[in-house]
Amino acid sequence: MADNDDLDLGDEGGAAAPAKKGGGIKNLITGMLKWIIIGVAAIIVVITIVIVAISINNHNQSKNQSVGIATEDYTSGQRETYDWYKSIGTIQTFTSDEPAATVRVNVFLGYKKDDKATSTEITSRSVEIKEFLRRYFRGKTASELKNANNEEKFQMEIRNGINDKVLSGSKIRAVSFDELSVVDPN
Repeated sequence: MADNDDLDLGDEGGAAAPAKKGGGIKNLITGMLKWIIIGVAAIIVVITIVIVAISINNHNQSKNQSVGIATEDYTSGQRETYDWYKSIGTIQTFTSDEPAATVRVNVFLGYKKDDKATSTEITSRSVEIKEFLRRYFRGKTASELKNANNEEKFQMEIRNGINDKVLSGSKIRAVSFDELSVVDPN
């Protein structure tokens, strides 16, 4: 009987083994599919995070870029404070038109705060500065001077002209008009 017992055990073991193999292949396939889905989901999450981070970075960069005209007047996001030379007085001349219009202008010159050398040079050359301003406005037409959009251009041209043609060792930084009026001939 011992021989029969041995045979029965072999038959049961043989029948049970093929059943396990079929379940193992199903488990292997479902396990692989599970890891493939997890991998694809992880890739999608990483790509989404990268896209969001790039768009936030681009948005912040566009906010930080300056809009408008960049000038040397701005340093580290703050406008420089100037001392102003206001003693030139009102200059009256005529435009280049026929018939000529009358121009009245009072110009203030801005220079670096506490710059005594520039203040002294502007004072000593005030006659030359007045003559430069007279010639400058004599070369303009009434329609140019009346156009408010040209004011900033005039200020830059006057600043550069005085720095290049009148002052020798100093530089003015800004020009402002206290008065700029044009009276047409009638």
